[in-house]
Amino acid sequence: MKLPKVDLTNKQQGSVELPPQFEEAVRTDLIRRAVDAVRSRQRQNTGAHPEAGKRASAKLSRRRRDFKTSYGHGISRVPRKTLNRRGTRFYWVGAFAPGTVKGRRAHPLKATRIWEQKINVIENRKAIRSAMAATVVKNLVTQRGHVIPQNYPFAIDGSIEGMSKTKEVHKLLATLGFGKELERTEQRKIRAGKGKMRGRRYKSKKGILIVVSDHCALTKAASNIPGIDVARVKELSAELLAPGALPGRATLWSDKALTQLGKEKLFM
Repeated sequence: MKLPKVDLTNKQQGSVELPPQFEEAVRTDLIRRAVDAVRSRQRQNTGAHPEAGKRASAKLSRRRRDFKTSYGHGISRVPRKTLNRRGTRFYWVGAFAPGTVKGRRAHPLKATRIWEQKINVIENRKAIRSAMAATVVKNLVTQRGHVIPQNYPFAIDGSIEGMSKTKEVHKLLATLGFGKELERTEQRKIRAGKGKMRGRRYKSKKGILIVVSDHCALTKAASNIPGIDVARVKELSAELLAPGALPGRATLWSDKALTQLGKEKLFM
């Protein structure tokens, strides 16, 4: 399969042969597994202190007519901590047990839990190839919500990697026909729920992914444009190519990246 190649003025300059990685069938189930594996490795461990709720001295006798017992007093058998007493008359409150004030949790999150989900290397590569193939299927890209030009998909000339000004990158994307896509990704919404108070106040949209051959000035230049990601072809993952496990992200492949992808047989 050949992909049209355009220069920085949106004029066609022949075509580029797509490497065999793009011949993979689109498998949403594999993409989902690979994305879940990537996100599980990013999750931070959370958990209660092992002794939380267990520090109170709240032990009672389990015998009747004993000095310190709840049996025969018409009260529940929950463990209690003593705040004050006069003889065998106690002022106490429930403690230690789940459901009591400052008691332990029944099934707390464990800091020792391993969240990482493993995936076979061959399966992960197949998922990445599948997500790659979806980026050049126009129908899947539009279904994902991207606003793309009529001539999509196309490859971009490798000179894009030398751009160092954010204003120039923004102007280039508008020239290529992604103006409405940039308007779409500029919008952000305040999240519903308590995530607002937990460092996740805004929900933003994913826009174009630009794939380059190596470290370049474009990475920094495009970093401040909302929704835009720039990634080296060697560092592609299922999550970059299919955020949220939805295949078909609008992607601009530089001709240098496509050449490197085929020459080095990446993800094969």
